[in-house]
Amino acid sequence: MSLPSGKDFRPPWPLRSGHIQTMLSSSGVRRMLLPRAAQTVMEGAEAVVVDGGGGVRLTGAYTAQKVQPKSRGLAVLFHGWEGSVDSTYVLQTGSRLLADGWDIFRLNFRDHGDSHGLNEALFHSCRIDEVVHALGDIAQRWPARPIALAGFSLGGNFALRAALQTSRVGIPLSYVLAVCPIIDPGEGLFSLEESAPWFYQAYFMRKWRHSLQAKQAAFPQHQYFEMSELKQNLRGLTEAMVLRHTDFKTLQQYLDGYSVAGDAMLAMQIPATILTARDDPVIPVDAFEKLQLPSNVELDIADFGGHCGFIRGYGMTSFTDDYIAARFNAIADRH
Repeated sequence: MSLPSGKDFRPPWPLRSGHIQTMLSSSGVRRMLLPRAAQTVMEGAEAVVVDGGGGVRLTGAYTAQKVQPKSRGLAVLFHGWEGSVDSTYVLQTGSRLLADGWDIFRLNFRDHGDSHGLNEALFHSCRIDEVVHALGDIAQRWPARPIALAGFSLGGNFALRAALQTSRVGIPLSYVLAVCPIIDPGEGLFSLEESAPWFYQAYFMRKWRHSLQAKQAAFPQHQYFEMSELKQNLRGLTEAMVLRHTDFKTLQQYLDGYSVAGDAMLAMQIPATILTARDDPVIPVDAFEKLQLPSNVELDIADFGGHCGFIRGYGMTSFTDDYIAARFNAIADRH
């Protein structure tokens, strides 16, 4: 059976606009219009805290499948920057995989969801070690096999970096799929500032400032930023965060610290898929076309889809649900 491909996604006009796809992907309108089946992963979900190592605690939600005598495996889902386990795309993908017989674990990164009070130090994108450690804890506590991982946007970047490490640290991850992952953070930051319409940066900055305010409220004794820093643009606030809260000496060192550009993916030991869209206004397609990839990593560039959109029609369901489910199920069938 052939697997769905990015070229199969041909949405109707006006959903062929990358901007409309991107704006709808996280909109309240989409959440209202989605069928109830897109949220079934929330029913009976168990809220859990997992071990990130070194005293770090991360939150998540586990839902056991009930449609088959035996689980197909464990599907782990990573949200994007300033998203959460309850982001629309995470719920929709989780519900689709649950219906196919997968157990689902949705992980919150540090300071995402309602987890700001769990760890005093601030989230940043180079905190990969705690995510890998959490994956090991998840694999141990929920032993369904195989384990397949999917991430979106920054979560796709985390998923790829985690997959590069899991075989080294003995975590039995079988497959990873990244939807519109950040590849070259320096280029992505520049794109948001210089070439993407202003409202994308405004959207992310509003959410980030709100998150930082929640962090400050959780730890009032700790001053995370000066008010003047919080008023800066994306690049300025990111640089202030790097210099205040990381060991990196420069913004560029930090951005390089979570890059998967160039030949970084040549070290991938497991099957992997990267799905992106040529019309993604947030992450330039050039970064994907420059990747050096081994034979076990599939790069699939669709013509349409925007940034983590891939919305099929006015029912607001996403092509990525079937796309991810088909590949996860193919992995399960081989086990």
